[in-house]
Amino acid sequence: MILWFAGGSLVLVWSIFRDPAVDYRLVVVGAVLPDAVDGVFGGARVLHSLLFSVVLLAAVMLATRQQRVARRRFLAVPIGTFLHLVLDAMWTRTHAFWWPFLGGSLHGPLPAFDHGVAVLVVEEVLGAAALVWWWLRFDLRDPERRARFLRTGRLPRDVVR
Repeated sequence: MILWFAGGSLVLVWSIFRDPAVDYRLVVVGAVLPDAVDGVFGGARVLHSLLFSVVLLAAVMLATRQQRVARRRFLAVPIGTFLHLVLDAMWTRTHAFWWPFLGGSLHGPLPAFDHGVAVLVVEEVLGAAALVWWWLRFDLRDPERRARFLRTGRLPRDVVR
């Protein structure tokens, strides 16, 4: 359940933006945040709603006015939470996705556990494969590159061309 979101979000953000300056560590934080927090409360709750990701995005935009570097860095978190919604197919769970606009309370298990064990295993294998691709594609076998990536969250410019 972690590998699917971590690997999937890294590959999707790279495929969409192709930007070595994104803090990919924060993308992963945003992508695993909904399950990490809502899981403590027993299932899909507020962080699995579209409203949470929109409010988080607005908060980052407001908090980083006239701070371009901080904005660029912290936008990665709401991007990750939006990708979590995509990778969880939350739009199929209309009451949680559109909460509170459709009324009702939030309940139900985390979508990752609701799919069944076979789907969960397939998702984790695909997430692991995405992480292996990421590791090889950006040559993170090199200790210096890896250390720089872990320190900054950015990709080395010489391997992104």
